[in-house]
Amino acid sequence: MTLQRLLVVGSNGLLGQKVVELFVRGSSADITASSVEPAPVRTLHSVTYRQADITSKKDVRALVSAVEPTVIVNCAAMTNVDACETERELAWKINVSGVEHLADAAKRANAALVHISTDYVFDGKHGPYAEDDRPEPLSYYGKTKLASENLLRASDITCLILRTMVLYGYAEGVKANFALWLIDSLQKKSPVTIVDDQIGNPTLVDDLAYAIMRAIELQKWGLYHIAGRDILSRYDFSVKLAGVFGLDPGLITPIKTEHLKQPAPRPLQSGLVTLKAETEIGYRPSTVEEGLQIVRSQLFRSARRPAGDRAPASVQGQQRPNEGRPGKRPS
Repeated sequence: MTLQRLLVVGSNGLLGQKVVELFVRGSSADITASSVEPAPVRTLHSVTYRQADITSKKDVRALVSAVEPTVIVNCAAMTNVDACETERELAWKINVSGVEHLADAAKRANAALVHISTDYVFDGKHGPYAEDDRPEPLSYYGKTKLASENLLRASDITCLILRTMVLYGYAEGVKANFALWLIDSLQKKSPVTIVDDQIGNPTLVDDLAYAIMRAIELQKWGLYHIAGRDILSRYDFSVKLAGVFGLDPGLITPIKTEHLKQPAPRPLQSGLVTLKAETEIGYRPSTVEEGLQIVRSQLFRSARRPAGDRAPASVQGQQRPNEGRPGKRPS
């Protein structure tokens, strides 16, 4: 399948922006970006923008019919784990029904569909996990993501499912993900408490976007795990971040997950094995230090000071930053 026309859904989010920008630079495809908002966060002259809501079957059919994509990349999701636990109808509507609408439209257009899933499909008792390990989601968020995986497997469309975790990075106008929230908090000298018993490999969003492009170029479909090189606790990640950005690690206090009393249970001993992606699509995951240095450079280029008097902006994004406990944390 040759990539002629690319449709990126959820293009205003962190991953969506990165995917659009990467394909603009690295492919000759006609690119259409789409999100539920009436306008794009960033206007790129070579990219067409169309508003659409994936929870509306009518919207999705009209969008795909107009674009006639050869590949659809779905970056849209409800990823706030606790909100999914308490707003289950909405979570299912976005994370499952929305994917069903995209799969139906992809089938009609004879398009391939790329879908992003999560380590939360596992119970976090025996990580890190490979692609053939058995999913056992603990939270409703994880259940919706597993359900979306299963409906794609049951369909007869060409699809690529990429599981990832603890996605972090910087893009214009995105909600403060875990790393950006932490930078902001530490810059303001605000003490934070971060869980030290949730283990996994934080993933630089740029790496995930690159993996999507490489898999499409190589026509590698199926299931792959895409995550960072290092497996460590959220607390250890936070300490490393403080070091890279020249911030005070003394403001960071470890805490156990059970003490947070969060609505949704978390997988603790998680992590994703990326050997299949490294072997088959040439994926090369960044270490934590490498990834944070890239974010630091991007913040500098955006006229933000990673260790100075200017904090990262916050708008809408796709992250799960609610895995620690500051005085006030993003939802």
